[in-house]
Amino acid sequence: MPLVTTTEMFKKAYEGGYAIGAFNVNNMEIVQGITEAAKEVNAPLILQVSAGARRYANHTYLMKLVEAAVEETGLPICLHLDHGDSFELCKACIDGGFTSVMIDGSHLPFEENIKLTKQVVDYAHERGVVVEGELGRLAGIEDDVNVSEEDAAFTKPDEVEEFVSRTGVDSLAIAIGTSHGAFKFKGEAKLRFDILEEIARRLPGFPIVLHGASSVIPELVDKINKYGGSMPGAKGVPEDMLRKAAKSAVCKINIDSDLRLAMTATIREYFAQNPSHFDPRQYLGPARQAIKDLVKHKIVHVLGCDGKA
Repeated sequence: MPLVTTTEMFKKAYEGGYAIGAFNVNNMEIVQGITEAAKEVNAPLILQVSAGARRYANHTYLMKLVEAAVEETGLPICLHLDHGDSFELCKACIDGGFTSVMIDGSHLPFEENIKLTKQVVDYAHERGVVVEGELGRLAGIEDDVNVSEEDAAFTKPDEVEEFVSRTGVDSLAIAIGTSHGAFKFKGEAKLRFDILEEIARRLPGFPIVLHGASSVIPELVDKINKYGGSMPGAKGVPEDMLRKAAKSAVCKINIDSDLRLAMTATIREYFAQNPSHFDPRQYLGPARQAIKDLVKHKIVHVLGCDGKA
């Protein structure tokens, strides 16, 4: 089975009241952990690559890893560029075999965002690739994305119809209170479901995307802190809020920080208990299993897309 786009995935997800997990990948163990989990519960997948991950791992290596995952699992897998910030980057990924790209023009004025997004859409659609756009700005830090709380902004529902109609995007990332990174909230998490509901009303049947949706699982943070880390106050999006979003117009939920925490916590614990070991397989194997366990939990208990491949 070749790589697929998200078109059919999102149609089924919207109608079925669940969401597809979009998991960020950086290396072989992360790809393996994610795809092994999805295979065991028969779930469709979006593997996404940030600009930083593409620089780190090399485009060709990532493509081959994802192609191997498709061959090994037989699952419908979409390869997606996360937070593309230029037409040139999106073009390189489209030409290089990605089946979906995100063009993030959310930092631009509205008209400039439309212009850039439409440029990417026109190029992508001619080549059978789908495009995710973004309106509103999430606070937080993730790879090349760095937005202060002062610069963050909720998505304006009265802009979404014009943006979608003029750009032709296939899905839309919105800002309703989620945040990139592990330090999302100073107090209690509050997502603006009223904004989500109004956007869904204005764009019936249209797939919505949530970025910055890691839950920053306390047990993982505690383990990192126990073994020499320093993450006081790390707090994410409660999983019950994500389950609620997955049952609405949200068809894609991005998860990155939780993967990093699972891998880092496991490796820190391993070295604390085995300080003389130096074989990478000895600590990357358990880290891969931690990724697998986390992803399976997300698919079954948060996203609801198990059995939907």
